Amino acid sequence: MTTATRPRQTSGVGVLDKAAALLDIVEGGPATLGDLVTFSGLARPTVHRLAIALERLGLLTRDRHGRWVLGPRLDATAVAVHNDRLAGAAGPVLAELHSGTGLDARLYRRREGLQICVAASAGPGGRTGAVPVGAIRPASAGPIAQVLLAWAEPGELSQALNSARFTAAQLTVVRRRGWAYGPDPVPPGSVSYAVPVCAGDGRIAAALALTGPAARMPEAPTRRLGGAMFDAVAGLTDALLRLRADVRPAGPDTD
Repeated sequence: MTTATRPRQTSGVGVLDKAAALLDIVEGGPATLGDLVTFSGLARPTVHRLAIALERLGLLTRDRHGRWVLGPRLDATAVAVHNDRLAGAAGPVLAELHSGTGLDARLYRRREGLQICVAASAGPGGRTGAVPVGAIRPASAGPIAQVLLAWAEPGELSQALNSARFTAAQLTVVRRRGWAYGPDPVPPGSVSYAVPVCAGDGRIAAALALTGPAARMPEAPTRRLGGAMFDAVAGLTDALLRLRADVRPAGPDTD
């Protein structure tokens, strides 16, 4: 098998980081239990316990040779990312936001307890930075997760808070002011400014985020950053409305 060469990102939550390490390995190809132990550096009983738990959640499964591979939930997520029409329409908006701020601009969707990067501004050579499109992480820490969860239904929110590194009170503040700002665990040492993108029916369709090294980011969002972000949100909302119009059934012929 092969393994990814990108640096492994961490959240600071031990069990999540260990589970993410196994998922990172399997992203490189089918892996035996021995492969998972070797490449993760974790004890064999720990690897076995986590792999079984991830299998129960549908995040891992086994092929006909008994090797570990990505499970059906992640396969479905990958298909959803590929077919995300809003992500396809977001490119020019993210590029303009990146050009105007010099920061990485990304669009995230939430799928159950996960946050998924579905679009990103491209840097030199087409690179999209430390968080590539398709990156999947638990929505448990950082401003992006807070925005994605702040407007969730009470049942979903209660379940998500069980493993989150923020509280219901913090999410109340996010809802009141309409944005979240602060340290982001992915990539480490970064700060993100996240705002919601509304679907037009009260639901949050996505989170728009600007991310940069902590040394380059202000202590709080500036008026310039806020203006750029909310202009971009307006552009994404317009894109959503156009997409919804595209799929609206035609009315009766009145000619």
